[in-house]
Amino acid sequence: MVGNLMGDFVKGRLFPGRYPAGIQEGLQLHRRIDSFAATNEHFRSSKCRLSDPCGLYRGVMVDLFYDHFLAREWDAYASIPLPEYIDFAYRVLREHRQVLPERLEQILPALFTEWLPSYGEIEGIERALQRMGMRLKRANPLALGGEELRAQYAGLHDDFSSFFPALLACPEVGRHT
Repeated sequence: MVGNLMGDFVKGRLFPGRYPAGIQEGLQLHRRIDSFAATNEHFRSSKCRLSDPCGLYRGVMVDLFYDHFLAREWDAYASIPLPEYIDFAYRVLREHRQVLPERLEQILPALFTEWLPSYGEIEGIERALQRMGMRLKRANPLALGGEELRAQYAGLHDDFSSFFPALLACPEVGRHT
């Protein structure tokens, strides 16, 4: 869990011994999920639904949109309620602070007490994309994400409804989730 959640904050090669084995495995899982998404027809369909100004940021937007749908439909995929899972994950990550990338450690409280709990609402995803966009040094369309999600909601949801079961069925991914 720790490595998987660290995935967006750890770049480059994963040298053996850089992280404990379980965290290394989670980082690799995160990368396998990203690879699966990049080649999945439903994820690609979602990216194509977004308007031209979204450009190269389509994948980031769709990733967050799928987080929204997962949060909304959490009970269909998990045995514990989402708030309990978020609390559990927060405790686990706090126990592993010493290995967390600095940026993740800095945002950890807000991530688990404000951001993730708001992902079930379009406004929560909109705020997350706006925060991401402000952190980037160059102009980007991430602030358009809320509009894109609203405009393409039904189609994006249909794509997610096909994508997520396929992800769970993927041998390289599903047995770890």
